[in-house]
Amino acid sequence: MQIVDLRQLTSRQLDPLLAEEAEQWSHDLRWDYRASIELIKKFVDARSLTGSAVIEDGRPVGYAFYVLEEYKGLVGGLFVSPRSAQQEFSQRLLRDTLTTLGGIPKLERVEAQLIPFGYSLEPVLSEYGFRLYTRQFMLAALPVTNGAQPLDVLPGLLREGPGEGLILDRWDHRYFEPCARLIQLAYANHVDGEINDQYRSESGALRFLKNIIILPGCGQFQPEASFVLRPPHANYLAGVVLNSCVSPGVGHTTQICAMPGYQGRGLGRRLMDASLQALKARRYSAVTLTVTSTNENAVRLYEKLGFTTIKKFAAGVWTAYRV
Repeated sequence: MQIVDLRQLTSRQLDPLLAEEAEQWSHDLRWDYRASIELIKKFVDARSLTGSAVIEDGRPVGYAFYVLEEYKGLVGGLFVSPRSAQQEFSQRLLRDTLTTLGGIPKLERVEAQLIPFGYSLEPVLSEYGFRLYTRQFMLAALPVTNGAQPLDVLPGLLREGPGEGLILDRWDHRYFEPCARLIQLAYANHVDGEINDQYRSESGALRFLKNIIILPGCGQFQPEASFVLRPPHANYLAGVVLNSCVSPGVGHTTQICAMPGYQGRGLGRRLMDASLQALKARRYSAVTLTVTSTNENAVRLYEKLGFTTIKKFAAGVWTAYRV
């Protein structure tokens, strides 16, 4: 077994390993990971994906890569074949990645939010001084209706129930900037703002939105099942829910939040009801999401809506100074 620089390999050499990874995402999480795999191959062949790979008997059996963003490092991916010594190799790869990141001057922060398949990464993250936050990957089945097609959501003024007096509207790109402001305010002093520092600024939240709406990392964005709540004649949003398609018939809620002052008034339930109804109307059979375990109100809401936890994983954050 040896560890090599990922830039020494081609996508053809990694093909069997990446196919195994795609199969694990599909089997465990109902997620079609092939679009992300194609992006990884593109960067590998351009020799621009920084990371390392485990070679055993002449073939790659594991790989990890990282991305640098100004002062921050992101452990972007790590996978080890189930046909190999997964625990040993995954920890070797993670140590190699974190040691490399630790040697980069002026790096102030490292984030690692990796979903492991058959191995644990928490011991190594703890060893390197990461704060760990348990995350839950949840799934809900959407019941198939016999006979009539489920009714689609009709946007408009809400006249009763949670969000009364607000306008429910489908996503439109004109909402990019007000949604970024909403995310920054919604996650101030929130655990998810500790995990993802893009939430802490309007510019960072805008980058996050463009990543989940324009790029394929979180599936194919579905504007027909994504909604905002806004006061009439106002230039801000009270709440938002965004959804993507991650495999045929399976949706994924990539973001849901409400403006401070509107929180605790049932807007989250109203937004989730709208998005689930829109997905049902388009014949989706299931929807997934991730949530931080300490966000107990959100976990309870999702459980009431029929979500169950199918996998737990750790989000890790290292900073050069403790906050």
